[in-house]
Amino acid sequence: MKKKILLGVAVIFVAMQAFRPARNLSATPSFTGKDDITVLYPPPPAVKQILAVACYDCHSNQTRYPWYAEIQPVGWFLANHINEARRNLNFAEFGAYPLKRQLKKFEAMSDEVHDRTMPLKSYTLIHGDARLTDAQAAEFSAWADKVAEQLGDR
Repeated sequence: MKKKILLGVAVIFVAMQAFRPARNLSATPSFTGKDDITVLYPPPPAVKQILAVACYDCHSNQTRYPWYAEIQPVGWFLANHINEARRNLNFAEFGAYPLKRQLKKFEAMSDEVHDRTMPLKSYTLIHGDARLTDAQAAEFSAWADKVAEQLGDR
């Protein structure tokens, strides 16, 4: 009986591999599109690096996929997570947001990085380079606050 159950589970697992989610890979590379946040509001090099390693995988149209994204159901989970993150904030399409929304997003970015709710712990657990030091978080928040202030003056 156990052999039949294990065989059934194995068959289901193998069958799951045939159903793969679409990849989040835009033809326009990150940091280059006219609506990209870094084109519209150029950050200091250190902040641009933070965006690249800690934010863009989920919040842009260009995800660097780890090897385990090829294994289902992990790939489905990652695709859902990335799609949800991009619906909330997409740096590659930031210029398409109304100015009021851009202002709110900068305020939220500053708060979330300062409060350490972003990047997510589940992301930094596997992506050690995305763990921000206190100095990096402060620099990122300072940049976001500065841009928010400029947007608020418009």
